[in-house]
Amino acid sequence: MNREQLMKILPHRDDMLLLDDAECTEGTAVGHYTVRGSEFFLKGHFPGNPIVPGVILCEILAQSACVLMEEALTEGKLPVYAGLNQVKFRSPVRPGDTIETRCRIKRAKHPFYFAEGTVCVQERLCVSAEFSFCITEAAGK
Repeated sequence: MNREQLMKILPHRDDMLLLDDAECTEGTAVGHYTVRGSEFFLKGHFPGNPIVPGVILCEILAQSACVLMEEALTEGKLPVYAGLNQVKFRSPVRPGDTIETRCRIKRAKHPFYFAEGTVCVQERLCVSAEFSFCITEAAGK
């Protein structure tokens, strides 16, 4: 899926759509994002030594997991974080790095989905986490 196709699943737009592409094979979502260096979150984190904030890396991971919930994310539905567990930040991500996420749904009891995943740059593990979502109604729907 390219960005245009991802926008049919994800509600994120503009600076908060943090995937360039994603695919789902055999129950695993694999997503990619190249850190360009001009992102809003790098301007102050940290001047002269830009590092992608951990919360942004978790958001990228969550967006790639949403590819696995495509059928549940119909019009008017919104995936929101319900929890983050066992998050470990192991290596920094910097401008020029291409992130690869890998995640899978461990279990689901709609509207809750429980997942696990990793963020890597090349073969370097940067983040590992367990996380959960709740599929809610978007405001005004």
